[in-house]
Amino acid sequence: MPHNFLDTLKPLQAGKKSGAFYSLPALGKALGINVSRLPVSIRIVLESVLRNCDGKKVTEAHVRELANWQAKAARTTEIPFIVARVVLQDFTGVPLLADLAAMRSVAAALGKDPKRIEPLVPVDLVVDHSVMIDYFGTKKALDLNMKLEFQRNQERYQFMKWGMQAFDTFGVVPPGFGIVHQVNLEHLARGVHVGKDKVYYPDTLVGTDSHTTMINGIGVVGWGVGGIEAEAGMLGQPLYILTPDVVGVELVGQLRGGVTATDLVLTITEMLRANKVVGKFVEFCGPGTASLSVTDRATIANMAPEYGATMGFFPVDEHTLEYFQGTGRTTQEIAALEAYFRAQEMFGVPSANDIDYTQKLTLDLSTVAPSLAGPKRPQDRIEIGSVKSTFTRLFSEQSANGFNQPTEKLDEVFTTRDGIPVRNGDILIAAITSCTNTSNPSVLLAAGLMAKKAVEAGLKVPKHIKTSLAPGSRVVTNYLEKTGLLPYLEKLGFNVAAYGCTTCIGNAGDLTPELNEVITQNDLVCSAVLSGNRNFEARIHPNIKANFLASPPLVVAYALAGTIRRDLMTEPVGRGKNGDVWIGDIWPSQEEIAALLRYALNPKTFRENYGQIQIKPGKLWEKIKGVTGNTYNWPASTYIAEPPFFTNFSMTPAAMPPVREARALAIFGDSVTTDHISPAGSIAENSPAGLWLNAHGVRKADFNSYGSRRGNHEVMMRGTFANVRIKNLMLPMTADGGRFEGGETLHQPDGERLSIYDAAMRYVADGVSTVVFGGEEYGTGSSRDWAAKGTQLLGVKAVIARSFERIHRSNLVGMGVLPLQFKGEDSVQSLGIVGTEIFDITGLEEQIRPQQDVLLHIRRPDGSVQQVALLLRIDTATEVDYYLHGGILPYVLRELLAT
Repeated sequence: MPHNFLDTLKPLQAGKKSGAFYSLPALGKALGINVSRLPVSIRIVLESVLRNCDGKKVTEAHVRELANWQAKAARTTEIPFIVARVVLQDFTGVPLLADLAAMRSVAAALGKDPKRIEPLVPVDLVVDHSVMIDYFGTKKALDLNMKLEFQRNQERYQFMKWGMQAFDTFGVVPPGFGIVHQVNLEHLARGVHVGKDKVYYPDTLVGTDSHTTMINGIGVVGWGVGGIEAEAGMLGQPLYILTPDVVGVELVGQLRGGVTATDLVLTITEMLRANKVVGKFVEFCGPGTASLSVTDRATIANMAPEYGATMGFFPVDEHTLEYFQGTGRTTQEIAALEAYFRAQEMFGVPSANDIDYTQKLTLDLSTVAPSLAGPKRPQDRIEIGSVKSTFTRLFSEQSANGFNQPTEKLDEVFTTRDGIPVRNGDILIAAITSCTNTSNPSVLLAAGLMAKKAVEAGLKVPKHIKTSLAPGSRVVTNYLEKTGLLPYLEKLGFNVAAYGCTTCIGNAGDLTPELNEVITQNDLVCSAVLSGNRNFEARIHPNIKANFLASPPLVVAYALAGTIRRDLMTEPVGRGKNGDVWIGDIWPSQEEIAALLRYALNPKTFRENYGQIQIKPGKLWEKIKGVTGNTYNWPASTYIAEPPFFTNFSMTPAAMPPVREARALAIFGDSVTTDHISPAGSIAENSPAGLWLNAHGVRKADFNSYGSRRGNHEVMMRGTFANVRIKNLMLPMTADGGRFEGGETLHQPDGERLSIYDAAMRYVADGVSTVVFGGEEYGTGSSRDWAAKGTQLLGVKAVIARSFERIHRSNLVGMGVLPLQFKGEDSVQSLGIVGTEIFDITGLEEQIRPQQDVLLHIRRPDGSVQQVALLLRIDTATEVDYYLHGGILPYVLRELLAT
C-alpha cells in the first residue's frame, strides 16, 4: 500500500470483535472527493482497489481514477478488480478444473512445482447442472433421477474429488443440495469477510455462470464470467474491467395484488433491454426498492443477464440483515455486516437524487401486470391477456419470433400412436424450476396455494404433460411440507424431481417417443412453460419450439389449462367437479401468502441443511472415489480429457499470425446466443459429437448432454455451432421461404455442404484461416467459456458482428480470437457478404491498441475488392497482452512459472 493511503485504514468495532477497515469516507476526505455521491456498487469496487493497492498490478493511479468516477465521462480506463472468492457450477467448473490440471501437468513437465498452480481465493463448486428430469410425477422421481445422475456422471465426480484433495482452497457442494445461486444466496455469501490481519472487507465474487448476479440482491458485488476469466482471477490476476456506466433504476409505488416478483422482473427485463444497458452496472434505488423483500430483489438481480447488464445491484439495508438472520447466519456475522456498511456510509437504499448516475430510469410498481415472456427470448414480455393472441399471430408470421406455419394448420388435431390428441400450442412441459423463482418463497407458496385450490375444485393436469418441481434448495421442500402444500402440488404431478437447474438449463429430459414422433412428423409448434430465466431456441427441448417464462403459480395454471392458446383472463382454466373454474377462483391472495411466509425463513432449518455438506453429503457422493496426488493422471474417458490449449507450450509467446486469405465459416443473424454457439442440451446421434461418441463405444442412451461433457474438448469442439435451431445465412433458403436450421455450412470454394465442424477441420488441414460473421447481440446468454474455446479450436481467427454481449466478447479475447465490430450502419447485409468471398484483416501488424480501427478487405469472386473499417473490441491494454500471448491461460501460466 502506498504510504499516503495508509491513513485510510480505520478501526472498526464489528459486533463483539474489533478490527480495521479501509475507509472510503476517509479516502474521499484525503482526495477532496464526495464519495457519497458515487453509486454504491462503484464504492464497493473502489474498496477492493484501495485495499489491494500494491503499486504493481493495482496502483495509486487506479485508486484515484475510480474515486474520481464521473457519471457521464467517456469510458477509457480499466479497473483491476480483485474479488474475495469465486463460485462455479459443475458444467463450467469441470472444464476450469481440467484447465488447472493441465497447467499443473505443464508445470511438472517443465520441472516446476505443480503447487504453483493454486487458487489464491476460496473457490466453491456447486454441482447443480447434471441432474435431468428422466422421471417425474412420482414420489420416487427424486431418488431415481439422482441415481441416474451419479451413474452418468461418475467420471466427472471422480475428477472433482481429485480436485478437492489436490487444491487447498477448492471445495465442492455435492449434488442434491441445490442450485449454485440459491446456495450462494442462502449459505455461501458471508456479507463481509475478515482477514488474518483483522481487516474487514465486503464480500465480492465472480462466478462461472451468468446468473451469479443473483447475489446482488443482498448487496454483494459480483457477476458472471467465463471460466477463462475466473481461472485468471483464482490464480491471482485482477479482473480488468472497463470503468462502467451505472444506470440508476428508481422503483416507486407498490405491486398490485396478484402481481408477482416474476411479473416484475419480466417487466424490468423488457424495459432495460429497450434502454440498452448491455455491459453497464444497474443499481436500484428509490422507495419502491426499499419496500421489496430480499428474495424479490434476488429475483430481479438474477435476471441481469437477460436485461444485458453486468449487475443488477441492491444496497444493503435492514431487509438484508433480516434475511441473513432468517437464513441462519451467526449473530456475529450479522453485526459485522451492519457495522461495516454503516461505517462505510453505504447502509440503506438511497433515493434517486442522492447518487450521480449515468442515466436514471423510473418504474412505477403499480403498473406491473401478470405476464409471461416468450416464445424465444426472455425480454419478449406478453401480458397474460395477450398470450393466446400473440401465439396465434406468431404461428404463421415469418418474423424472427414467428413460426412460419400455414394458418389453417393452427386448429388441426394430431394423434399420437398411443392415442393422445396433440395440437399446436399444447403444453408438453410444465416446470417449476430455476433459482430465479425457487429462491423466492412468495411465488412458491403461491404455487402451492394455487395447487391446493385447484385440487379442491377438482382440476387435474393432463397425464402426458411433463410436470416437475425442482427447487434450488432443500429448504424449499421443508417449508412446502410444513405448510401442508406439497401434497397438493404432487397431486397435480409437481413432485420434487431434483435439486438442480433441470429444465431451465436444458435438462428437461426427453418426451415420450410417441410425442416426439407426432411433433417431428407434423412440424408442430408445441409449448413449454417454466419458471426459469432462459427460453432460447432448442434450449428447453429440441422439439418444443414455443417456450414461455412464467411465475410458479402461472406454471401451475397453464399446466391445468394444457395449452398456451387459452386466454386465462377471459376463459376458464378448466372444468372442475362443479363446473368451470376461473383463474380468479384459485389464485391466492397476498394475505394467504403472507400468513405462510414465516415458515420459509427458519434459521435452524438453514443451519441444519447446509451443515450436512461436510458431515452428511449423501451416500452416493461418499461412494465416489477419486485419484490422489498434485497432478492428474488423465485416464481414458469420454468425459474428461487433457485440454489442448497448452500443446507445444513455451515460456515465450509466438507472434499472432495475421488474418489473410480467410474464408467465412458461417454467417449468422441477430441474437445468436451462446446456446446456439455451444449447446448445453441433448446430443443428436447423427451430429459430429454423436458420431464421435458412437465411434468410442458410447451408446445413445449414455450420451448425456453437451453440458456434462464439457470436460472433453473432442465432444465440445464438435458441438460448437451444432444447435439444431441455429441458422447459417450462407445456406440457401428453404422451399417455404424460411432459413435452414442446424449446424451446417458451405465449404469454399467448392460449395460443398458440410457440418460446420467438418468444414472447419478441412480448412484447418488446408491451412486456411476462417472468420465468423454475426449481427446484433452476438453471444448473448450464458457465460459459456466453450462458446469461445470451441470457436478457437475450430480455427476461427476473428468474429465480426454488429455488437457483442459482454461475457462472450471477453471470452473470445481470452482465447486469442479477435472480436471485431461493424461501425455505423455497416452489416453483413449492407455489405452484401454471402460467404463466397476471401477476407483479409489489416491494421494490427505494428502495434495493437485497445478499440482501434482495423480494415476488413473483402475480395469477391468477380475480382472486386471492398475495404471497410471495423472497431477492434479488444477493450483494454491488459486484453491486448492476453491476445498477444494467445489467450489469458497461456499468459497467466507464463507469469506463474516465471516466478
